[in-house]
Amino acid sequence: MKYIFGPVPSRRLGQSLGIDTIPLKTCNWNCVYCQLGRSMPLINERREYIPREEILAEVKQSLNAHQPGEIDWITFVGSGEPTLHSGIGWLIREIKTISDLPIAVITNGSLLYLPEIQEELMPADAVLPSLDAGCPERYRRINRPHPEITFERLLDGLVSFQRQYQGKLWVEVMLIKDTNDTESALEEIAAALKLIQPDEVHIVLPTRPPAETWVQPSGEEGLLRARAILGKVAQVIHPATGSFDFSGSENLIDAIIGIITRHPMREDELIKTLNQWAPETITQTLNDLANSKRAQVIERYDCRFWSAAQAYYPSE
Repeated sequence: MKYIFGPVPSRRLGQSLGIDTIPLKTCNWNCVYCQLGRSMPLINERREYIPREEILAEVKQSLNAHQPGEIDWITFVGSGEPTLHSGIGWLIREIKTISDLPIAVITNGSLLYLPEIQEELMPADAVLPSLDAGCPERYRRINRPHPEITFERLLDGLVSFQRQYQGKLWVEVMLIKDTNDTESALEEIAAALKLIQPDEVHIVLPTRPPAETWVQPSGEEGLLRARAILGKVAQVIHPATGSFDFSGSENLIDAIIGIITRHPMREDELIKTLNQWAPETITQTLNDLANSKRAQVIERYDCRFWSAAQAYYPSE
């Protein structure tokens, strides 16, 4: 499969079948914590990057290959900003006609100020945008957006969308040590959330390899402060545990590449998933992966992560 991956364990969505609508790092943000490395260059053009019919055909194929109960959610998430694909609304509507599974869209929320984006996402069961800052300066430092995507547009879009949306709006706050976990930074975020009125606020930590080496997850003190300031609607979402599905491709290397291109994996996590194969197969698979020129090992947080070879992570 080229555009469908998983199911993979999700922090909030159980076993999530991922739909990737765009090429790697097609994004209008360049977040310091991005698990897929830096966005080079920033892209803010909506178009049909991948033919929508091809994506839908793979969705049908994957759904037919899984038994009831093996997939909890169908999720638009991947290697950049999924709403940059101009056919996302069509895809959501078409999938609704072939499956009763709930559909989520994980987005940075930057384009929600556009009426057409709001309309396209209305049929989704949950929309999960990001809000990592409550002021323009911190927004530019953390999310490093395309010049056309201002903080004011981001906030206005989230407020406007929530007023009309009938599904669940779950706002994600990525908490970074000494960056947006201070009292002043959290109070700014709380003020913005008061305007948005999301159904839930999910406090998450950067546990996968961040683009920038200086990014560190907030500590327990920062988490306590965030829960206190962001209010009862906020909850800490811990890293997901569960099984990764490598059955979506004809060979094992392709299946692994399909996941780590969108969802870098810790090496111990990868080995654990491969435990269903013989030990010699695991060793050979890791060797083949290293020699494939399609994957790379990134070291962050004293861990080895496998990611796509074309993703760019600076060493300092």
